[in-house]
Amino acid sequence: MDLIVIKELLGHTHIAITADEYAHVRLRLQRDAIERMTGALGDQPDT
Repeated sequence: MDLIVIKELLGHTHIAITADEYAHVRLRLQRDAIERMTGALGDQPDT
């Protein structure tokens, strides 16, 4: 989602505040996605 939209929705005055907060959330979401994909795919043979 566009940071400017998030900034406006959250009422932040500066985009840097939103970017700092969103970066932490994004990293957590990436870790969650990796864990889910690993669980769903299991051990796959190399192709």
